[in-house]
Amino acid sequence: MTKRIAYYPGCTAKSYAKYMDSTTRSVMKEFGIELVELSRWTCCGTFFGLADDNLTSQLAPIRNMIRTREDGFSEVTTTCSMCYNTLKRANLLFQNDEEKASRLNAFMYEEEDYKGDVKVLHMLDIIKERIGITKIRGKITNPLKGLKIAPYYGCTLLRPTEVTIDENPEKPSILSDLIFALGGEAVEAPYMSECCGSYLTVKDKHLVADRTNKIIGSMARKDVDIIMVSCPLCQFNLDQRQKEARELNSSLPEVPIVYFTQLMALALGADPKDLGFKEHYVDPTPVLKKRKLLGTAAIVPVKAKK
Repeated sequence: MTKRIAYYPGCTAKSYAKYMDSTTRSVMKEFGIELVELSRWTCCGTFFGLADDNLTSQLAPIRNMIRTREDGFSEVTTTCSMCYNTLKRANLLFQNDEEKASRLNAFMYEEEDYKGDVKVLHMLDIIKERIGITKIRGKITNPLKGLKIAPYYGCTLLRPTEVTIDENPEKPSILSDLIFALGGEAVEAPYMSECCGSYLTVKDKHLVADRTNKIIGSMARKDVDIIMVSCPLCQFNLDQRQKEARELNSSLPEVPIVYFTQLMALALGADPKDLGFKEHYVDPTPVLKKRKLLGTAAIVPVKAKK
């Protein structure tokens, strides 16, 4: 029986991170989950506003909660960790501060007031709580045997603690558990939960290049093949900024940065041509060929909606 869940793709899923989006849809379909894209979603705002008196920054994420309710759902999920963090924190603010909730409803002029009753889930919550690691392991047709994968959480999956997707944010394991279920080897490193530099990549790409050098360098010392992420901004910084990072450290090796849904789709037997590997600055195809992981396609990709 197919389970339907409201899905918030986020802006980058329609452009830079389109293969995160398409592989998310394909993978969930394999496990009997239909992701129903919200009919009238808007940008989440890309970050949670920290100024106490600036409630306007919370309007966009809260409106997406309202759209979830309008579409007949009580929960919504997303793969982008930045979107997850922004939606979840705005929703918690609404639920925990009655005065601000009242003011937000007044600002929005909706037909009905939002009640704060929508649950925000990350796709890793769906994997852990609705599908289960054991079921994932049982569906693998192309195990990632011999592939050394470094899990990278960054900031927004783990902090603050009230929105963390792992029971132990100081020593998270959910991505490592997933890697092992896919048949790969999880290689944890000290910088796996450090900030990549986030939006400073626009203002100061060399600062972000320094972060990229430290993060990738710590993982490269453990001879990782690939770094696995869930955030389009983390993927961009760790992937695209390797060029600048190599100006700081000429010995820094090229390491592919891929979304966890891309690796899930590959392990489930997807055709690599449908996974967008060629779109990355550092193409993971050579190391996947080296590990003999580019086999025959077994699942049909789901194309992201325009």
